[in-house]
Order: sequence, then C-alpha cells, then structure tokens
Amino acid sequence: MKGLFKSKPRTPAEIVRHTRELLIYVDLNSNSRDTKREEKMAELCKNIRELKSILYGNSDSEPVAEACAQLTQEFFRENTLRLLIVCLPKLNLEARKDATQVVANLQRQQVHSRLIASDYLEANKDLLDLLISGYEDMDIALHYGAMLRECIRHQCIARYVLESEHMKKFFDYIQLPNFDIASDASATFKELLTRHKSTVAEFLAKNYDWFFTEFNSRLLSSPNYITRRQAIKLLGDMLLDRSNSAVMIRYVSSKDNLMILMNLLRESSKNIQIEAFHVFKLFAANQNKPPEITSILVTNKDKLLRFLKDFKIEKEDEQFEADKAQVVKEIQALKKENTS
Repeated sequence: MKGLFKSKPRTPAEIVRHTRELLIYVDLNSNSRDTKREEKMAELCKNIRELKSILYGNSDSEPVAEACAQLTQEFFRENTLRLLIVCLPKLNLEARKDATQVVANLQRQQVHSRLIASDYLEANKDLLDLLISGYEDMDIALHYGAMLRECIRHQCIARYVLESEHMKKFFDYIQLPNFDIASDASATFKELLTRHKSTVAEFLAKNYDWFFTEFNSRLLSSPNYITRRQAIKLLGDMLLDRSNSAVMIRYVSSKDNLMILMNLLRESSKNIQIEAFHVFKLFAANQNKPPEITSILVTNKDKLLRFLKDFKIEKEDEQFEADKAQVVKEIQALKKENTS
C-alpha cells in the first residue's frame, strides 16, 4: 500500500524554509563531526542544488516564473541570503558553486516588478563588507567575487562600495600573487568603475586625487604586465565615457599623467601600446592644453611623429587610422605654433 501514496512534491517556499533550518543547524554545529551533521550537510547540498534547478531550469524544463517568484520572496523574508553567504565556507566545493549561482540569480529576480534583492542588500550592507573581504581567503575568494559582481548590478549597492574604504583595498587585491583571485578582483573593480555611469562620474569627481594617484603609481606603473595591460584598458574605458568628460579634461591636463602615457607608448607589448594610444590621443586632442603639456609634446615632437609613422595594428581599422592622422596633425600644428 505504501507505494500508492507518493509524497507530495515540496513547494519552492518549503525548500527555502528547509534550507534555512539546515543552514542554521550547520552554522551552530560547525565544529561537530558526527553522523547527524554529515546527514544534514548532505541534505543541505541537495536542497541548494534543487534551488538552483528551480531558478535556472534543467535539461527537461525551463524555469517557471511563479516558482521563481515564490522562492525569491521566501529567500528574502527570513534572512536566508545572509545565512547562505555566511555559511558558504562550510559547504563543499560543489555546494559552493551551486550557492554562488543561486545568489547570482536572485539578484535578477523580480517580484511584483521589483528587484527585492536590491532592497534587502540596501538594508544589509554589512553583507557587502563580508563579500569583499572574501578576497583575502583563497578558498572562497572566487565564489564571493562572483556574488559581489552580481550584487553591484544594483546602483545603490555599487554606490555603497565605491564610497566605502573598500575601494582602496582593490589596489591590493588586484595585485595578489594568486592569478585567478587577482583577475577576479580586477573584473569586479572594472565593473564598479564602468557599470553605473552617473554614480561612477560622481565618485571619480569626488575622489579624483587619491584615486588616480593610486591608479597611476600602483596599476599603470606596476611591474606586472597583466596589471598594466588591464589598467590602461580600464583607464581608456573610463576617460572615453562621455559621462566622465570633466574627469577626462582634468586627467589630460596633467604633465605627470602625460609622462606615464608616453612611457606606456614605448612598451614592447603591442596591446599596451594600442590601449595607451587611445588615452594619449586625448592629450593631443585637448584644445585647451596647459603650457606644460604643450611644452612636452613640442620637445618630443620628432620622436612622436616617427613613432606614429611606424605605429600600425595588425588588422585594418579605419577609426584607428583616422585617430592617428588627427594626432599627427595636432602635434605638427603645435610645432608651428611654438615657433611662430
């Protein structure tokens, strides 16, 4: 008879509630190594996999909007998100990967046309502090980093991180000896400085001095090739963005910045040279060059023109050629002005 009565499948909300109970148990019994804890841990891992399956769908079915909404509401009702993030170091590798995907997906789930994850994180900003400090722990750095990038999709959360003391830590994280963690930190740093245009412009205007002092000395002048390459690409992305035009004018009015860029143009790496050129052209194109900028360009006029004459990229690019022609024209004109 027993086989005739199959247990009713659990609702998404029930799975979340059960997950929450298991997370609390695991958190409170973290030092225990008994059989009961191992069973609870196995159950927890299974639940997290099930939550992922509801949110992402599986090979048999697409995610169901109603189920996702139910799951999301329950997740944020009783702090399950906090528990999952806090308990992540206690999970095994597969469960960590699944949990990371669950947290990432929840950032995009709308309930009654609202991203409720954004409201929750705004009320629980200390979770961002926890995620960022994850870069200091090799075991969880990549999981917390992936979660963090999804959380800063919300403008209010990106603003919190930008305005916090954590921004200074990224200059250390980007140069960590572990390549994967350094790359992940670099990806998060780029996201923070490019995603939300108005917030980024406000941050750069308010923090110009310390930010670019650190950026120039620690990233653009780093002994590490990859750090320099990523930094010069990011600098170009920031300065060429229209919303940062005031910051760009300030940056290209500094002779110290110009000297750094001219050194990067001399790098043996073609990739760095090309990215450096995209920033250097802003110095040349500035119609209100300060006298010291004009003086440096005039002093180096012959070298620059020789360099630009031979400066080519592998595939044809009309925009690059047009930019190069404009820079040549600007530098030639400066010489005439200087001697007239």
